Amino acid sequence: MNRPIRLHIINGNTYAAMTANIDAQARAVARPTTEIRTTQPAAGPHTIESYYDEYLAIPHILAEIIQQEAESDAVILACWGDPGIEAAREITRKPVVGIAEASLYVANNLGAKFGVVSTLKRTQHMVEKTIEKVGLTSRCALALCTDLPVAATEEDRDHTIDVLEAGSRQAIAAGAEVIVLGCAGMSGLDQQLAARIGLPVVDAVAAAVVWAEALVQLGLSTSKAMTYRLPEAKTILGYPDF
Repeated sequence: MNRPIRLHIINGNTYAAMTANIDAQARAVARPTTEIRTTQPAAGPHTIESYYDEYLAIPHILAEIIQQEAESDAVILACWGDPGIEAAREITRKPVVGIAEASLYVANNLGAKFGVVSTLKRTQHMVEKTIEKVGLTSRCALALCTDLPVAATEEDRDHTIDVLEAGSRQAIAAGAEVIVLGCAGMSGLDQQLAARIGLPVVDAVAAAVVWAEALVQLGLSTSKAMTYRLPEAKTILGYPDF
């Protein structure tokens, strides 16, 4: 590609401070010529901490993709559960990268076993299902959800890094050789945590940015052979963006 790569990063929630942090961390690792545009849905939950939150967010995430389809070469879903990723891949030919998928695949290349440290304990099943969906359950030493609300990852970074260190040490005791940060709000804490624990730490947002750049550079697009074909045209009541 002989022009700048254009990445559209979508924070799945509507928390503006988190959107700004995601944008900053993405720019820190992107190629100097890559154009980053980070947005959040026009409506939806302040943070995503349950299946209910996730399902409320998905239509508005998809609307972001549709509205800005022509202005990007790849889309990044910057919420660790990768909400709506299958539907997102149906509505665009551009590569769609979820930060969970990207971070897990990167971690899988760095050690025999990895650990994931995430937010509220109630999301344990969501985290485990995400790991299962990408086929890496057998490589996960421990998926640990903590007492951290998603908003706290932005609002109290000192407490967040302490919680991440404690959780990482539990994962290491269970056999983890690499740690994955299981929330977009934790982005930017990878190097500090790595210095504390002495192991590789994967920042999910950073991993997704580099992964998306590589897919675009390779000239690859989402296959429309079967699973991710464009949806059949039909009347959809109550969704003006679709």
